[in-house]
Amino acid sequence: MINVLERITELRQVRHWTEYQLAEYSGLTQSTISSWYRKQMLPTIPSLMKICDAFGITISQFFLEDAEQAISLTEKQSALLAASSKLNSEQYNALLTFLERL
Repeated sequence: MINVLERITELRQVRHWTEYQLAEYSGLTQSTISSWYRKQMLPTIPSLMKICDAFGITISQFFLEDAEQAISLTEKQSALLAASSKLNSEQYNALLTFLERL
């Protein structure tokens, strides 16, 4: 079972981020993040989603047993995924075909 606070710490340390930097990147306050550790509280789902966005991972990647499997996306990759999620099936298939032919 994944310990949420340990996973946040692990992902933060891999990036050499302080709690302050995580707060900056996630849009949460440092006091919020610090209080999770002091009070051994779990972040809310919306807060965890902000944390995952800061790390460039999905919620499902966050909960992978092997943290090495968590893939970080670049801004361009995230933008491509966000744009492709708005396409209908035909448009999505056309995009895939186009990309495969590049």
